[in-house]
Amino acid sequence: MPKNTIAIVNAGGSNISSLTFALDRLKANYTTTNQIAQIEDSSHVILPGVGAAYDAMGKLKKSNLIEVVKNLKQPTLGICLGMQLLLEYSMENNVNCLSIIEGGCKAFTQQDKYPVPHMGWNNVKFNKISPLTEGLKSEDYFYFVHSYYVPISDSAIGITDYSESFTSIIQKDNFYGTQFHPEKSSDQGSKLLRTFINL
Repeated sequence: MPKNTIAIVNAGGSNISSLTFALDRLKANYTTTNQIAQIEDSSHVILPGVGAAYDAMGKLKKSNLIEVVKNLKQPTLGICLGMQLLLEYSMENNVNCLSIIEGGCKAFTQQDKYPVPHMGWNNVKFNKISPLTEGLKSEDYFYFVHSYYVPISDSAIGITDYSESFTSIIQKDNFYGTQFHPEKSSDQGSKLLRTFINL
């Protein structure tokens, strides 16, 4: 594979066109793959997420990718459901996830002022310094679409307020996650993706 190639993990079923469009705008080299060798040999890995945690974990298991992802040493970014998969569990169908980062995710409670899913633009407050957020401003706005959320934990580097405060950016070692969709978050999202692929 060419040097500095991003492997977008495609375990099947994810709509990743908006992500590839965003990477095209950044002139990034990437491949969409479920091949173990391509993922292991890449310089960066993105774990996108569309759909349900149970289905996504099933697809990773079917492609023999669970241990592969857990053992990655290069910078790895989980987006939306992809971030939630980095955790120990999801209350969505009570599924065990990758257990790379401690904790789990739970469902938002439907409230009149806070409809579910949490959809649209919201800001992110940086509570810790991280190379992923370098060049961004605390309280910048990003685009969210999710019904499940990650409570605030020691691994949180960004926090967002909705019906309650939740983790919107997470980091442990070389693993990063964003609950929002940087590929749909205009200039701020492009900055974050550019920073990630330069880690």
